[in-house]
Amino acid sequence: MLKQRKYYIVFIFIIALFIFITMLKGFLKDLPSIDSLEDYTPDLITKIYDINNDVISEFFIERRTLVPLSEIPVDLQNAVISAEDTNFFKHWGIDIYGIFRSVFKNFLHGRKLQGGSTITMQLARGLFLSRKKTYERKIREILLSVKLEMNYSKEEILQLYLNQIFLGHDIYGIESAAKGYFNKSLKELNLAECALIAGLIPSPNRFSPYHDLALAYKRKTYVLNRMKQERFITESEKRKANNIPIYVQKREEILKQAPYFVEWIRQQLEEKYGSNAIYKGGLKVYTTLDMKMQKIAERILEVHLMDFDNRRKEELPKELEKKEVEISPGELEGLLQKKVQGGIIALDPKTGQIRTLVGGRDFKESKFNRMIQAKRQPGSGIKPIIYTAAIENGYTPSYIIDDSPVSYFNDFNNWKLLCNTTDLSDLEPEIVENIDMDRVWSPQNYNKKFMGPTILRNALIYSKNVCSVKLLDRIRPLTAAYCAERMGISTYIEKTLSMALGTSEVLPIELASVYGVLANQGIKTKPYSIIRVKDMAGNVLEENFPEEEEILTTQNAYIVTHLMSEVCEYGTGRYTRLLRRPRAGKTGTTNEYTDAWFTGFVPNLICCVWVGYDDNMTLGEKKTGGGVAAPIWTDFMKAVLADTPVLDFPVPPGITFAKIDTKTGLLALEDSEDTVLEAYITGTEPTEYSLPNNNE
Repeated sequence: MLKQRKYYIVFIFIIALFIFITMLKGFLKDLPSIDSLEDYTPDLITKIYDINNDVISEFFIERRTLVPLSEIPVDLQNAVISAEDTNFFKHWGIDIYGIFRSVFKNFLHGRKLQGGSTITMQLARGLFLSRKKTYERKIREILLSVKLEMNYSKEEILQLYLNQIFLGHDIYGIESAAKGYFNKSLKELNLAECALIAGLIPSPNRFSPYHDLALAYKRKTYVLNRMKQERFITESEKRKANNIPIYVQKREEILKQAPYFVEWIRQQLEEKYGSNAIYKGGLKVYTTLDMKMQKIAERILEVHLMDFDNRRKEELPKELEKKEVEISPGELEGLLQKKVQGGIIALDPKTGQIRTLVGGRDFKESKFNRMIQAKRQPGSGIKPIIYTAAIENGYTPSYIIDDSPVSYFNDFNNWKLLCNTTDLSDLEPEIVENIDMDRVWSPQNYNKKFMGPTILRNALIYSKNVCSVKLLDRIRPLTAAYCAERMGISTYIEKTLSMALGTSEVLPIELASVYGVLANQGIKTKPYSIIRVKDMAGNVLEENFPEEEEILTTQNAYIVTHLMSEVCEYGTGRYTRLLRRPRAGKTGTTNEYTDAWFTGFVPNLICCVWVGYDDNMTLGEKKTGGGVAAPIWTDFMKAVLADTPVLDFPVPPGITFAKIDTKTGLLALEDSEDTVLEAYITGTEPTEYSLPNNNE
């Protein structure tokens, strides 16, 4: 009987062994291959840098930065080992004693306190297995751990683990944790901070200092106690670390810094390299943005636009009442709640590098980038192009244009001169009878007044619409449109006389580029935002340099710049006098006051400011570029140029200055009243004097 029982036990053992071996073969057969670790590249952060090499944003799926074990503080390594796997350097993947200890403690307390997983087991689970808790997964975890220990050194396993581990808030790896929680590099961490990071591992969200600072401190204390027990630190070091206050940096949302610029960078990268490279490839993207300028621009724009909104709430009801517009209380409230929009773009005229880009008031509310996506009518902001084309074609600043009434007729092809009057009753009756009045255009000046014979200089300074139309008629729209294209306008320009009033829509970045040609003495530099892109290994994937093209002679560029500096001193841009340094620029205001512009420059910086509503609602009566946009431009330029030398526009060879009479454009006598010192290309300056009868 005893013998039969013995055979029965042996038989059961053989069957059990057979079942175990069969199951083991099954587990081994389905076991993921660890060969992929040889080429393992985890998802890495793409970092965006500004011109000063400061990180301004990141793109990632998992916030992670890889670091070798040699760069990881020993305190942090010891903290993790003390808290997670005391016998890490002794076991071969699984810690039998640790497993039994955790089972006993869990049983003793009636709930799970310890998991018993070694660092190797946690790594195997994180790299190859799902998070689903089953016995099958646990067996595979153990087998994989043994396999990892057979193929990799302890140092290699620890390095992989410390770079792979999840530490809460989209943070993976200890380098990203140092940056994410403390805004420090690993080498800057103290013992207390190392202990806090190590304490996050079992439950990163629960122990997060953002969720429960007291619990995070409690975990830190636990880790320090374990380090003392394992003799990694002394009692004195433990007490000191426990008494060190820990400052956790405020959590910042992605794209909080320069969001419109960063999103534009992302779009450019995605088009060239694809989404995987951006969010997983660990690229380093060095941009042209100056974050100090950017913050100034964002602050100043918001202050001015908020002030505009507040004043508009007071003015709008009065305007509607004055115009006798009937509107319901609900509709009025809707109008009053509308926020005005605006944008600023600034670039270096010598390189084309974009220093500042604010595409709107609030990126969360609207991701539409008004500086590079919104085509708007520039109004008089287009006039410098027309005057540049005129100067190129032999006109001088003292050329006389008659600022007087005029009417044009559209023959379905272009505008043609109809008569030198706006009163069509003066025409022959048979002419009037045969004219479609819907095709008659009589341009008006802003103030509805005319100056009579006017020198070209004053026509630009005081932004005389009629003079600009007549000048364009003489040089022809095709000539001016070609000049616009050469200077940087890539959007379509209507080649008609209405171009003189800025009726064709342009992008603000294009207008800034055009003015950059003048600021850079006739050399166009293509605007760009990315200097270089490196991959995770440091290889340069792309590098951009200034693209230069000579568009104007230095003399022609200087003449127009000099005229535009007079605009800022005496004309529609005179608010900019507050800058107290040489500058040149032009205002822009569109029909019904829907757009307000100011684009201007000093020798080393261009800035374009636009203000308006996205739906083209009017800004209000007399809300011009000089009154709305120029103050924003001036405050921005004052702030960013505060600590820089005052530079003047260099006078190139071949320029002659002459004192002229502003009424006649001829050389001024000593007793002439209205005189200016005007710049001319040598040989084109006046040679005749303005005699007394010339001024009558």
